Amino acid sequence: MAELRNVDIFSVSYKVGKIMGLLGLVAGILYSVGGLVIDTLVTLDLIQSTDTPGLSLGTALAFGALLGMPLIFGVVGLSLGLVVALIYNLLIRLLGGSSSR
Repeated sequence: MAELRNVDIFSVSYKVGKIMGLLGLVAGILYSVGGLVIDTLVTLDLIQSTDTPGLSLGTALAFGALLGMPLIFGVVGLSLGLVVALIYNLLIRLLGGSSSR
C-alpha cells in the first residue's frame, strides 16, 4: 500500500499556475479569434447582430485577452494550488501520513 506524504506547496502551486496559464492562453486565443471572426462577418453584412457593431476598437481590445487571460488564469492557478497543497498537507498530518518528502 502506498504511503501518503506531504507535498511541496510551492512546487504544486507553480505547476498548477503553469497549467492554468496555458489554459488561459487557449481561452484568450479562442476569445480573440472568435470575436474577430464574428465582428468581421457582421462588418461584411454576412450575418446580422445587435450585440456587436462589427469591427471596432472593441475588436482590437479583445486581443488584450491574449495577455490578460493567461495572466489571470495563472494567478488564480497559483493561488488555488497553494491552498489545495496546504489543505492536503494538513489532512495528511491529521490522517497520520509521512511528513518526509
